[in-house]
Amino acid sequence: MFKRKALFGLVTGLALSVVGLAALPIAAQDATAVPTLAATLPPATDIPEIQLGTGGTHISFWNGLTGSDGSTMSDLLAGFVKDHPEISVTMQEIPWDTMYPKLQAAFVGGTPPDVVIMHSAQIPQFASYGVLMDLGSWYADKGGFFPGDDISKITRDGMDYQGVTYGIPLDNHGRGLWINKGAFKKAGLDPAMAEPTNYADWVALFQKLTLDKNGKNAADPAFDKDNVVQWGFSVEEWARVNFIANLVQNGGSWISEDGKTITINSDKGVAALQQQIDLVSKYHVASAPGGFDSWHAYATGALAILPTGTWFRNQAALDTDIDSAVWPNFQFGDTKATYIGIHTFMVPATETGDQLAAVKTMVEWVSNNQKGWAASGQVPARISVQAALDPATYPSNIIIGKSMAAEGVLDWSTPALGEMFTAIDPELSAALNGQETAKEALDNAASRMQQALDRAAAG
Repeated sequence: MFKRKALFGLVTGLALSVVGLAALPIAAQDATAVPTLAATLPPATDIPEIQLGTGGTHISFWNGLTGSDGSTMSDLLAGFVKDHPEISVTMQEIPWDTMYPKLQAAFVGGTPPDVVIMHSAQIPQFASYGVLMDLGSWYADKGGFFPGDDISKITRDGMDYQGVTYGIPLDNHGRGLWINKGAFKKAGLDPAMAEPTNYADWVALFQKLTLDKNGKNAADPAFDKDNVVQWGFSVEEWARVNFIANLVQNGGSWISEDGKTITINSDKGVAALQQQIDLVSKYHVASAPGGFDSWHAYATGALAILPTGTWFRNQAALDTDIDSAVWPNFQFGDTKATYIGIHTFMVPATETGDQLAAVKTMVEWVSNNQKGWAASGQVPARISVQAALDPATYPSNIIIGKSMAAEGVLDWSTPALGEMFTAIDPELSAALNGQETAKEALDNAASRMQQALDRAAAG
């Protein structure tokens, strides 16, 4: 049984999460009233179940791995049930923005899965509800199976909240750049060149790679910005994580050092967002994100440099008309920084007995076979596994993995993170689509993020 305060927090969090999935107005607004629980439960969805094995001890497993990474996980678990025929697994791949409110509803209803993969950024929120199990005893320094000294410090830090360890990391995933070698050659550039290290040089490169229908590049006075056939860069995919990296690169931060004040709308934050906006509206080297699909543009040769995630590895292999190479993330400010996320196994606090033993066996098996997870494009969490990857087979995992370990930036640790995301995402979209200035967008986002932070602090 959960404590009354934790259960109330879970219901409130569910309400706010579902509200966040609705369309949000661009302007700042007052704190949203909390609907009743009956009004907040997400509707049932027809989510396919993947059945693995026939063993008598059955595990239900939820995750948001709906792309090629889901297929990779299914392949891994096929190996697991072969090695452990006494255990069977039902896996559901649920889109992340559906899974989180669905999971909260399951906790409220007392029907959570036996094990779940979430982003480590969600640990503070769910841990604050009292619904996650302390997995500290699963670590080798406390007699368990998982070698905590075989992961990076940033990964290890991401498993904890208020001194308690709630997760077993599966991977590091984050941002890098895929470059179209053919587009570089078309622009008279050597695709083996070293990547730029400052904003001015990046802009100059993007200008050379952005071509209009007449073959003029964006640095040419005769360039036709209304008839671009090849873009140099894109700001379309996941603007928030691009902004997180760009913010840190420019010396900014999400929050003040005392953890009490949202600071994304500082002068440094505004400058960082303005750099992204200028790529669209001033230099004309990136399309406005509305109606633009960066993956499709890259696949058709209409985008020279695609900023995206480690998960793009398998899609890049399908884009057979494009000769690709991988660079680390862009650096627009004085400091190197790139976004890092961590797919993490977590277990409900109510799990017991044979079910818990089976879950532990599965997580241990997958962790010990993390090399197979590299096929998803993600970077296995274990440093020893990363070091054993073949550079010819896994160049993107290695290149982006090294940059994440060296200069990775995690989402800020707070139970209010989900509300913060719903506050900032539409504002970034508005700014990049020319509907608001950088300052207006960040002021609006900061106001609502501050409300969320204050609510979390009040308990």
